[in-house]
Amino acid sequence: MRDFSDDLSELTKRVQDAHGYLHIDEARDRLAELEVEASKPDLWDDPDAARRVTTEMSSVRDDVELLDGLSARVEDVETLYQLGREEGDDSVEPEVEAGLTALRGELDRLELRALFTGEYDERDAICQVSSGAGGTDAQDWTLMLLRMFTRWAERRGFTVELDEVNEGTEAGLSSATFTVRGRWAYGLLTGEKGVHRLIRISPFDANARRQTAFAAFDAVPALDAAELPDIDPNDLRIDTYRSSGAGGQHVNVTDSAVRITHLPTGVVVSCQNQRSQLQNRQKAMEILAARLAQLHREEQRAELERLSGEKRDVAFGSQIRTYTLHPYQLVKDERTRYETGNVQAVLDGDLDAFIEAFLHWRRSGGAE
Repeated sequence: MRDFSDDLSELTKRVQDAHGYLHIDEARDRLAELEVEASKPDLWDDPDAARRVTTEMSSVRDDVELLDGLSARVEDVETLYQLGREEGDDSVEPEVEAGLTALRGELDRLELRALFTGEYDERDAICQVSSGAGGTDAQDWTLMLLRMFTRWAERRGFTVELDEVNEGTEAGLSSATFTVRGRWAYGLLTGEKGVHRLIRISPFDANARRQTAFAAFDAVPALDAAELPDIDPNDLRIDTYRSSGAGGQHVNVTDSAVRITHLPTGVVVSCQNQRSQLQNRQKAMEILAARLAQLHREEQRAELERLSGEKRDVAFGSQIRTYTLHPYQLVKDERTRYETGNVQAVLDGDLDAFIEAFLHWRRSGGAE
């Protein structure tokens, strides 16, 4: 039988490392405290506090159970290997190898957690795609990006809520706002913020010429109700209009869509896909509050460019990633230099390698 001793030692060390960056000892103590809080008969007298307790308890328990499960599986594979060696049973080798391969894959995904550095990385993400230079091609590219991020989220088991859509003049979208719900959604999507460039033969050009189009992606972390900043109603202009675009049966034909403008900052948000004007207004206020909170956080970072300051145009020279469909097939990140020739897979949501490359690049100081 092949010698798997080094493989098992490597996996054991990786599990021990995970014990450290997941802070499992502290997590066990915190879980015990949360379980006591959750068992109190008056827990739900304050629904917001109760939700914070149960949400944190679920996350902490997931971490503890995940690491305990990985530790147990490494022990099981090691036991199987040792028994096979002692009994001279080579037939267990494929099972040992399969177990090691599965564990490596899970630890690869888990180790991304050690690369998260932001206070809000665990949160849901409120996202926006918007078209830039490139006319109709840019609007079509914006729709393609919305599909790409939606498919990526679904592959990871996240849920996507489409909040607002502005259709393009001839095709595609001028912009769309959507929420990705799932643990670490914001941390994973942080590296996707910026301008995305598409090069292809334009399907909208009668002469089939090559066209370059640009679209931007942005994301802010979703906040709990207790964290939402106070907003002076006198600072708001609220407009209602008729919903349109992709929304299925819940898009009304009445003036139920809501657009809110925060006059001091010029931040504008819209929502149209809820069932009523009241629900659209509530959702739009949540999005506005999250964006204003992000704006405030950015402005407080003296060492960084103010969020409300210089911003690159969504055009040539500003892209973070280029997607080339013609004259060759290539997706290349301009920051990390990571690239792949499987463009269709990326457009179908296979973004994990780019996200991981960005997190490693940022950790190494590339984003400074």
